[in-house]
Amino acid sequence: MNKNTDEAGTRQAVLDLVVEKGPVTATVIAQILRLTAAAVRRHITALEHQGAIEVLELPVSESRGRGRPARHYVATEVAHGKLPQEYSDLASRAIEYLGQVAGEDAIDAFAAARSREIERRYSQVVRDAGTDPQARAKALADALTADGYAATVRQVGNGFAIQLCQGHCPVQDVAHDFPQLCDAETQAFSRLLNVHVQRLATLAGGEHVCTTHVPIGMPAVRNGNLRSASRGNQLGRK
Repeated sequence: MNKNTDEAGTRQAVLDLVVEKGPVTATVIAQILRLTAAAVRRHITALEHQGAIEVLELPVSESRGRGRPARHYVATEVAHGKLPQEYSDLASRAIEYLGQVAGEDAIDAFAAARSREIERRYSQVVRDAGTDPQARAKALADALTADGYAATVRQVGNGFAIQLCQGHCPVQDVAHDFPQLCDAETQAFSRLLNVHVQRLATLAGGEHVCTTHVPIGMPAVRNGNLRSASRGNQLGRK
């Protein structure tokens, strides 16, 4: 493999990680690819010049120490446009025609059918992961990634919830015109994971990632608060 081919392969790997894990820092990418931070930054600079990635401004915590905050990168529409779109233009026209001929109810019925299709497609792999919501979400993310969704799972809420993040959506353009498809996907995820999930953001809605909140447990009440609540109940009964 010549140097140019190797450079192109590494640059594509950097871009793939930004799509999959963004917002992500150069340091994290370097750790995953086992490269130096300087090497990763060189590729990031090139990708920025190509318009494939950009810096996402994140709120800075007041507790953060001095020093320049880390730069977090996300993929742009240019990068997403080069990824598979599943004949999105044709699909959008077909759904639009369906609505014109049969009405909005037909589009809703189509979305419901897609929801059932998503559930059927991933039900076995999720079922094989067991009953734990986190394990099921990880299995679902892996299966979605295999289908081009660049999905990952991130823990939030001190371990009481996770986020299923999709860095790419093959039907993003269609879902922009018909948000019923996003709703259908969310409903399928809820049934697959056997918990009530909540869609927080979508690529179709202009965000940098599709984010689905998945609860995996309930926070335990501290002993002091629990005793206080019990006392309050006892006083209320007197």
